[in-house]
Amino acid sequence: MRSKKSKLLKYLIYFSKPTVFDYETRTNILAISRSNNKRTGLTGSLIYRSDLYFQFLEGPPDAVNETYEKIKLDNRHSEIHKVQEDMTNRRLFASWAMREDAVHTWMWTREDVRSGLLKRIKPNEAFDTFERLSRGVDQFIHTGEWESSSRNNT
Repeated sequence: MRSKKSKLLKYLIYFSKPTVFDYETRTNILAISRSNNKRTGLTGSLIYRSDLYFQFLEGPPDAVNETYEKIKLDNRHSEIHKVQEDMTNRRLFASWAMREDAVHTWMWTREDVRSGLLKRIKPNEAFDTFERLSRGVDQFIHTGEWESSSRNNT
Protein backbone atom coordinates (compact mmCIF):
# COMPACT_ATOMS: atom_id res chain seq x y z
CA MET A 1 0.00 0.00 0.00
CA ARG A 2 1.34 3.44 -0.90
CA SER A 3 1.82 6.05 1.76
CA LYS A 4 -0.48 9.05 1.43
CA LYS A 5 2.18 11.27 2.98
CA SER A 6 3.19 13.83 0.41
CA LYS A 7 6.80 14.39 -0.50
CA LEU A 8 7.98 17.93 -0.86
CA LEU A 9 9.86 18.76 -4.00
CA LYS A 10 12.51 21.38 -4.47
CA TYR A 11 12.85 23.70 -7.42
CA LEU A 12 15.83 25.81 -8.37
CA ILE A 13 16.14 28.47 -11.04
CA TYR A 14 19.49 29.67 -12.34
CA PHE A 15 20.96 31.33 -15.39
CA SER A 16 24.41 31.17 -16.91
CA LYS A 17 26.30 32.21 -19.98
CA PRO A 18 27.30 29.45 -22.41
CA THR A 19 31.05 29.18 -23.00
CA VAL A 20 30.42 27.26 -26.23
CA PHE A 21 27.07 27.28 -27.97
CA ASP A 22 26.58 25.01 -30.91
CA TYR A 23 24.21 22.23 -31.90
CA GLU A 24 26.52 19.45 -30.67
CA THR A 25 27.06 21.00 -27.23
CA ARG A 26 23.38 21.74 -26.73
CA THR A 27 22.35 18.27 -27.89
CA ASN A 28 24.90 16.67 -25.55
CA ILE A 29 23.74 18.73 -22.55
CA LEU A 30 20.11 17.78 -23.19
CA ALA A 31 20.80 14.08 -23.79
CA ILE A 32 22.88 13.69 -20.63
CA SER A 33 20.41 15.76 -18.60
CA ARG A 34 17.46 13.68 -19.74
CA SER A 35 19.22 10.41 -18.95
CA ASN A 36 20.41 11.55 -15.52
CA ASN A 37 17.10 13.22 -14.67
CA LYS A 38 15.08 10.10 -15.40
CA ARG A 39 17.35 8.18 -13.02
CA THR A 40 17.23 10.80 -10.23
CA GLY A 41 13.59 11.88 -10.55
CA LEU A 42 14.29 15.41 -11.79
CA THR A 43 12.20 17.28 -14.31
CA GLY A 44 12.52 20.78 -15.66
CA SER A 45 13.11 23.11 -18.54
CA LEU A 46 16.13 24.66 -20.22
CA ILE A 47 15.66 27.93 -22.07
CA TYR A 48 18.63 28.69 -24.25
CA ARG A 49 20.17 31.02 -26.76
CA SER A 50 23.81 31.65 -27.70
CA ASP A 51 24.10 34.20 -24.88
CA LEU A 52 21.99 32.44 -22.23
CA TYR A 53 21.07 29.28 -20.39
CA PHE A 54 18.07 29.77 -18.11
CA GLN A 55 17.04 26.61 -16.30
CA PHE A 56 14.33 25.37 -13.98
CA LEU A 57 15.13 22.15 -12.08
CA GLU A 58 12.57 20.37 -9.90
CA GLY A 59 12.45 17.14 -7.97
CA PRO A 60 13.82 15.49 -4.83
CA PRO A 61 15.85 18.07 -2.86
CA ASP A 62 19.08 16.05 -2.81
CA ALA A 63 18.90 15.44 -6.57
CA VAL A 64 18.32 19.14 -7.29
CA ASN A 65 21.24 20.13 -5.06
CA GLU A 66 23.61 17.53 -6.55
CA THR A 67 22.69 18.48 -10.10
CA TYR A 68 23.22 22.18 -9.43
CA GLU A 69 26.64 21.45 -7.91
CA LYS A 70 27.59 19.54 -11.09
CA ILE A 71 26.39 22.43 -13.24
CA LYS A 72 28.55 24.86 -11.27
CA LEU A 73 31.59 22.71 -12.14
CA ASP A 74 30.64 22.29 -15.81
CA ASN A 75 32.98 24.31 -18.03
CA ARG A 76 30.21 24.75 -20.63
CA HIS A 77 28.71 27.36 -18.27
CA SER A 78 30.14 30.64 -17.02
CA GLU A 79 28.75 33.41 -14.82
CA ILE A 80 26.29 31.09 -13.07
CA HIS A 81 23.72 32.88 -10.91
CA LYS A 82 21.10 31.21 -8.75
CA VAL A 83 17.87 33.20 -8.94
CA GLN A 84 15.63 31.22 -6.61
CA GLU A 85 15.18 27.92 -4.81
CA ASP A 86 12.25 26.79 -2.72
CA MET A 87 10.16 23.81 -1.74
CA THR A 88 6.88 23.01 -3.46
CA ASN A 89 4.28 20.29 -3.84
CA ARG A 90 3.83 20.51 -7.60
CA ARG A 91 5.90 20.08 -10.70
CA LEU A 92 5.64 22.53 -13.55
CA PHE A 93 7.23 20.11 -16.04
CA ALA A 94 6.02 16.76 -14.69
CA SER A 95 6.39 14.79 -17.89
CA TRP A 96 9.60 16.41 -19.12
CA ALA A 97 12.97 14.95 -18.07
CA MET A 98 14.24 18.22 -19.56
CA ARG A 99 12.09 20.38 -21.79
CA GLU A 100 14.03 22.58 -24.19
CA ASP A 101 13.03 25.96 -25.52
CA ALA A 102 14.81 28.64 -27.45
CA VAL A 103 14.28 32.10 -25.99
CA HIS A 104 10.84 33.25 -27.15
CA THR A 105 10.09 36.75 -28.37
CA TRP A 106 8.02 37.46 -25.24
CA MET A 107 11.04 36.80 -23.05
CA TRP A 108 14.08 39.05 -23.63
CA THR A 109 16.08 40.68 -26.35
CA ARG A 110 19.84 40.18 -26.62
CA GLU A 111 20.23 43.75 -25.36
CA ASP A 112 18.11 42.89 -22.29
CA VAL A 113 20.45 40.01 -21.46
CA ARG A 114 23.60 41.99 -22.28
CA SER A 115 22.48 44.85 -20.01
CA GLY A 116 22.11 42.46 -17.04
CA LEU A 117 18.34 42.05 -16.94
CA LEU A 118 18.62 38.56 -15.45
CA LYS A 119 20.91 39.78 -12.67
CA ARG A 120 18.06 42.07 -11.65
CA ILE A 121 15.19 39.63 -12.19
CA LYS A 122 13.02 39.08 -9.14
CA PRO A 123 12.49 35.47 -8.05
CA ASN A 124 8.74 35.64 -8.70
CA GLU A 125 9.37 37.00 -12.22
CA ALA A 126 11.76 34.12 -12.95
CA PHE A 127 9.23 31.59 -11.65
CA ASP A 128 6.44 33.21 -13.64
CA THR A 129 8.51 32.86 -16.84
CA PHE A 130 8.71 29.10 -16.37
CA GLU A 131 5.11 28.82 -15.19
CA ARG A 132 3.97 30.61 -18.34
CA LEU A 133 6.12 28.30 -20.44
CA SER A 134 4.71 25.22 -18.73
CA ARG A 135 1.10 26.09 -19.48
CA GLY A 136 -0.19 23.95 -22.24
CA VAL A 137 2.76 21.55 -22.12
CA ASP A 138 2.08 19.87 -18.82
CA GLN A 139 -0.50 19.40 -16.13
CA PHE A 140 0.45 20.19 -12.58
CA ILE A 141 0.96 17.13 -10.45
CA HIS A 142 -0.07 17.87 -6.89
CA THR A 143 1.59 15.97 -4.07
CA GLY A 144 -0.11 17.73 -1.18
CA GLU A 145 -0.66 21.20 0.18
CA TRP A 146 1.83 24.03 -0.25
CA GLU A 147 4.30 23.92 2.61
CA SER A 148 6.30 26.92 1.58
CA SER A 149 5.82 29.62 -0.96
CA SER A 150 8.56 32.18 -0.79
CA ARG A 151 7.91 33.10 -4.43
CA ASN A 152 4.77 34.86 -3.22
CA ASN A 153 6.79 36.67 -0.57
CA THR A 154 9.42 38.09 -2.90
